[in-house]
Amino acid sequence: MRKVPMTVAGAGNLREELNELKTVSRPRIIAAIAEARSHGDLKENAEYHAAREQQSFCEGRITEIESKLANSEVIDVTKIVPSGRVVFGTTVSLINLETDKRVVYQIVGEDEADVGKGKISVISPIARAVMGKEVGDEAIVKAPAGDIEFEIDAIEHK
Repeated sequence: MRKVPMTVAGAGNLREELNELKTVSRPRIIAAIAEARSHGDLKENAEYHAAREQQSFCEGRITEIESKLANSEVIDVTKIVPSGRVVFGTTVSLINLETDKRVVYQIVGEDEADVGKGKISVISPIARAVMGKEVGDEAIVKAPAGDIEFEIDAIEHK
């Protein structure tokens, strides 16, 4: 199976969530199920059904996170020797050649992407267009609204 790239921070966030689910949420839900069972008839017990639904969601999320961590390749960006090229984990500053607006994005794994925080997925159209390019190179991004031309202004390993 193909390993999915993930930054150290992204893997850390998933591990924190997994720990929270296993040590806090799971015991809380188990206690809620036990409490609801003590109320008698389970067929018409809304508390019991709600707690079982929460348990199902929690266990599903635990399985999902464990799978993601098992199938990921954690890449420490700070240990990558700067090559002057855009690679996974680098932060790239782009200038829109049509509007002269500057945008800054860090290229991260799929689960870490958050455009509002300046993090884009390695499989996003922008990331795919700039990967392997150097400062001064131009990249054409195939967007739904049409092609957008960017110039790579800076590349940082953070």
